[in-house]
Amino acid sequence: MARKVVITGGASGLGREMVQKFLSQGDRVAICDVSRVHIYALKQERPEVLCVHCDVTDEVQMQYFFDQVQTEFGGVDIFLSNAGTGGPAGPLETLGFSEWRDCVSVNLDGAFLSCRWAGTQMRAQGSGVILIISSTSGLFGVPNRAPYVTAKWGLIGLMKTLAMELGPAGVRVNAICPGSVDGDRMDRVLDMESAASGKDRASVRAQYTQGVSLRKFMSPKDIAEMVFFLASEAAQNVTGQAISVDGNTERMV
Repeated sequence: MARKVVITGGASGLGREMVQKFLSQGDRVAICDVSRVHIYALKQERPEVLCVHCDVTDEVQMQYFFDQVQTEFGGVDIFLSNAGTGGPAGPLETLGFSEWRDCVSVNLDGAFLSCRWAGTQMRAQGSGVILIISSTSGLFGVPNRAPYVTAKWGLIGLMKTLAMELGPAGVRVNAICPGSVDGDRMDRVLDMESAASGKDRASVRAQYTQGVSLRKFMSPKDIAEMVFFLASEAAQNVTGQAISVDGNTERMV
């Protein structure tokens, strides 16, 4: 039976890889994304996907998205809170309050609105899986990335709490902590950290790579495979866990 999968930030990067993975298994997928360009491109390629343009920090827009999902799907089996942003880079004392708030809002407020809706649906039906995309930055400190690190640590706390609240209702909640993942988002991070540290981009990437036991970046497919496993019956007793897909981080930049 096709499962009903809902993904925030699903039109590009990791989100899009997850969309393709679930579709390949015959599941039904709905996504929201803040980028009209990426939504249009996904819709052209995969017209069967329910695509809604919205900002995950806007409660009204998110409720519209959820209403569309309810109308089209009649509920949700798997929810992926994936939307996020890398935020600014630099020592804390150099960052603006608006930069801080924007980063924390996208990563944390978006997850709150998403998980509140998904948790309500799943508690009522007595089943479901919520997966939150955090980061290895949610397990360590990272110089010059305070807003992002703070938000990603917050997502781990949210996951742990939801796993306890929803577990008795048969709902599993886990967080996935990707390491450095090749793609546009990581390219922007490298550029930001290069500017903040004064090091060239190649040196910053080399630092990241040298801090990983496998000495390489992950691929979006690596993350999607873990998502798919955690959403499956093979992981039916796995909940409340922050699971890294990072090649084993030995140290952060």
